[in-house]
Amino acid sequence: MVLSGSVRGQPGAVPGWVGYALLPVLNLVAAFVLSGLVILVIGENPVDVLSLMLTEAVGYPEAIGYTLYYATDYIFTGLAVAIAFHCGLFNIGGEGQAYLGGLGAGLVALALTGWPWPVVALLAVLASALFGAAWAFIPAWLQAKRGSHIVITTIMFNFIAASLMTWLLVDVLIRPGSQSPETREFDLGVWLPSMDRALGWFGIAIPASPLNLSFLWALACCALFHLFLRRTRWGYELRTVGRNERAAVYAGISPARNIIIAMLISGALAGFVGVNEILGVQHRVILNFTGGVGFVGIAVALMGRNHPVGIILAALLFGILAQGGGQLSFDYPTINRELVMVIQGLVILFAGAMENLFKPQIEALFRRRGAPTIPAGPTEAGPGGTGRS
Repeated sequence: MVLSGSVRGQPGAVPGWVGYALLPVLNLVAAFVLSGLVILVIGENPVDVLSLMLTEAVGYPEAIGYTLYYATDYIFTGLAVAIAFHCGLFNIGGEGQAYLGGLGAGLVALALTGWPWPVVALLAVLASALFGAAWAFIPAWLQAKRGSHIVITTIMFNFIAASLMTWLLVDVLIRPGSQSPETREFDLGVWLPSMDRALGWFGIAIPASPLNLSFLWALACCALFHLFLRRTRWGYELRTVGRNERAAVYAGISPARNIIIAMLISGALAGFVGVNEILGVQHRVILNFTGGVGFVGIAVALMGRNHPVGIILAALLFGILAQGGGQLSFDYPTINRELVMVIQGLVILFAGAMENLFKPQIEALFRRRGAPTIPAGPTEAGPGGTGRS
C-alpha cells in the first residue's frame, strides 16, 4: 500500500504494514489490556487467565484442532462480509445465509444415502452455496432495484431464516418418533472426513477433533477471493462500484448488477458454514447450529481489513477466544461464558467502532518523519463512496 501523494521507495512513503498491521495490533493490545482490567475487577489474575486461555486454545494438538474448527466458520463469514463491503455494502445477514446453506447441505446428505462421500461433499458445497446465495438474493434485489437499505433487509432475513428452520425441523424434516427438532443422522458414508481421519490416510496421526476437510476449502476460498477481486474484470467492476458509484456509471459499469453479484457471492460464502457444521460435525440438521458465527464474521472482516490474509489471522484470533474461553470456567468458576463474550465484544469494539483510536498519534509520528497521513483503509468509506454501508 502506498499513501496518496507518495511513491513507493521515495521519502514520504509509509510502509503498508502501518495501516494493515500496526493499527490492528495496537487495537488488539488495547482490547486485551481493558479485558485484563475487567478480569482484575472480578478478583482473578489477568495474566494467569489469559495464559490459560492461550494454552487451552493452542497448547496441545487437540486444542489446536478445535481452534481451527471454529476459525473455519469465521473465515467463511468473514469473507462473506468482506466481499459485500468491497462493493460498498454491509451484509449483516450472514447468520441467516449460513443457516440456509446448512439446510442445503443437509438435504443433499439426506437424499444421497449410500453415495460416496466425495460426490456428496461436492454436491453439498454446491447446494450450500446455492441456498446461501438464494437467501441473499432478495435483499440484494431490493437494494439494487428499490433502494431498500441492505442492513435492514438482511437483519430481517436472519429472523425469517430462523423461523423457517424452526418450522421445517419441527413439522417437516423431524426424525420420525423424535421429540427433538432435528433430522435423522446422515449415513456414515456421506460424512465429510475429519482431519484426523484424512491425515490418517497418509500415515499421520493427530488427536480427534471437529476439524474437518472444510478447513482446506476455507483456505481455498481465501485464494479464490483474492484472485476474483484483484485479477478479474468482474472483481474490478465490483470494487469500482464500492469506491465510487457515480464514476462506475460513467465508465459503463452497472451498480445494480454488481450489487446483486456481490451479495450472491457473499451469501454463497456464508452458506459454506453449513458444510463445516452439518456435513463435517453435526451429521444431521439441527436448530441454531450457526451459533452467531454470522455476526462474528463482521468483526473478523473489520479486523482483517477485508483482506483474505487478514481475515485468516482474525479468524484464528476469534477461534482462540472461542476455544480457550470455553475452557476457562473449569479452572475459574468466577469466569463464565458471558465474560468471554465481554472480551470478544471489546475486541470488536476496538477493531470496529474505535479502529482509528490510535490513528492520529501514528500519523503525527510519521508526520515528524516527513511522511503524509495514513489514508482511509479498506474498512472506511473512500472518496465518493456510495454510503450504502
